[in-house]
Amino acid sequence: MSRRLPVYLLIDTSGSMKGEPIESVNIGLQSMLTFLRQDPFALESVHLSIITFDRDVKQVLPLTELSAVTLPRIVTPDSGPTHLGEALRAVCEAVDREVFRSNADQKGDWMPLLFVMTDGSPSDLMVYNTQVLEIKKRKFANIIACAAGPKAKESYLKELTDHVVHLDTTDSATFGQFFKWVSSTVTTGNRSLGATVPLTLPPPPPEIKIVV
Repeated sequence: MSRRLPVYLLIDTSGSMKGEPIESVNIGLQSMLTFLRQDPFALESVHLSIITFDRDVKQVLPLTELSAVTLPRIVTPDSGPTHLGEALRAVCEAVDREVFRSNADQKGDWMPLLFVMTDGSPSDLMVYNTQVLEIKKRKFANIIACAAGPKAKESYLKELTDHVVHLDTTDSATFGQFFKWVSSTVTTGNRSLGATVPLTLPPPPPEIKIVV
């Protein structure tokens, strides 16, 4: 069995994402899938999972090989909190359940990648703080967090990862650029599998600002 590169996408579907932002996310995800499927290396190893979070947390796409992915339509409630902490808990459970570990007979999967996108801040802050520690025990190859729009709080995301980017707006053009950059990051990670140096992120387009 060939080794897989698990890629987890964590997407904010709280009430503030309703309307154009979530429609833009759906378009961006479709573009990302098309882009990744054009890369033979990605087709060979990338497996994709999508987890959404608002009041409820749902794994709307379990870890699935790229060629077999059928994207679910991402929707939002009319209103509701941002349970990012519970979403991180769901990621930990999914990784524990879905990612193969190495054993005496075979090598396990490559270290997974995690992308987190939110337009707010965690409503469940105590859970969030606990789950940040749990996520760091899971040994992701890289965690990239995106603060989308003017109300997104970068400071909380900096507790999760050193790789935080900011989008000024949540329109389709900006989200399109973000998901295109995610695709490039995945293919870069795919080609550096097995490398002992940290994954180098590709340079982002002008719409995506690196938070330092």
